[in-house]
Amino acid sequence: MKSKQVFLTRQHAYIFIDDVAVVRFIKNNSLFGIKKSVLIYRTTMVLKKRVIFYVRHLLFITFYCLSAVSARAQSNNLFKKNAARETMSQRWELDSASRKGTFIVTPYKPVYVTAGRWSSSPNVQPHSENPAYSLPFKVGYNNYEAKFQLSLKTKVLQNIFKTGGDLWVGYTQKAHWQVYNAELSRPFRELNYEPEIILNFATHVHLFGFTVRMLGVSLTHQSNGRTLPLSRSWNRVIFQAGLDRKNWQIYLRPWVRLHDEDDENPAITDYIGRSEAVVIYNAGRQQFSVIGTHTLRFDERNRGSIQANWVFPVIGNLRLQLQVSDGYGETLIDYNHSQFTVGISVSLVEW
Repeated sequence: MKSKQVFLTRQHAYIFIDDVAVVRFIKNNSLFGIKKSVLIYRTTMVLKKRVIFYVRHLLFITFYCLSAVSARAQSNNLFKKNAARETMSQRWELDSASRKGTFIVTPYKPVYVTAGRWSSSPNVQPHSENPAYSLPFKVGYNNYEAKFQLSLKTKVLQNIFKTGGDLWVGYTQKAHWQVYNAELSRPFRELNYEPEIILNFATHVHLFGFTVRMLGVSLTHQSNGRTLPLSRSWNRVIFQAGLDRKNWQIYLRPWVRLHDEDDENPAITDYIGRSEAVVIYNAGRQQFSVIGTHTLRFDERNRGSIQANWVFPVIGNLRLQLQVSDGYGETLIDYNHSQFTVGISVSLVEW
């Protein structure tokens, strides 16, 4: 059964059906009533977002099914015990010994399930520099919620140039669930979807004691699949370099944001940033990693985020992860909202 809510502001009256702003009335200058002859339907926006939502999920299902038909996938279990300790060459199949072929699901970014995550400042009223994408009221979110992330990739083309080059398709989904918020009927606060097309080249260049193992470029779309005023999305061209040395791995990822005609989050690069660095250290069965983003601006826009992770064994194959983060953009809806978070999770796949 669909839930309907009406929220009034001085200028507008929003009607929400299952968290979707379907129509918006424009009020007159008085505090009472609504101009009966003026009604703006948001049907086009709703249909557009719904089409994107279903197409994205159809692409993900197709991607997963094509990967699953490979018989070799049975011998390359995504959650096998040693997946977390693969080298960069093994994970990205950068040499002949590590090549598995095409359409086989392999790990991409970490996969984990967090039952307890605490935030110092939940984003109870998301806003944007674009006024049409600012929520006109507050939502009673809790400081505690569950969080999980799924991330995988598959190679679709191999050695596509004379000098090499592999084409990958990746998908990452992150969810924040207000599972302890009975008052709001335990809603999913935010879901982020991130499909990518990645062109990757194996390299072997020595630099400052490290070896540059790979260089690549990707076209990335990230969105939360919601409609006005809570929709957030952006498209980027991301350049990446992968370096390693013994137990160390480093990924450097600067990007260029592509222009959006209807910009839902105009200043996102001045908060989340224009680059990312991932530093990983494997110490036996433990793994330490730090993910940092930065705006590459050193004035009043000197912002970004940092996330530290410690994965450690408990018993058998059970591994836990302690995750601490601070800064902007933990999710898309939080791109211009800063908070400090701490969470403990079950780790299924690491870097």
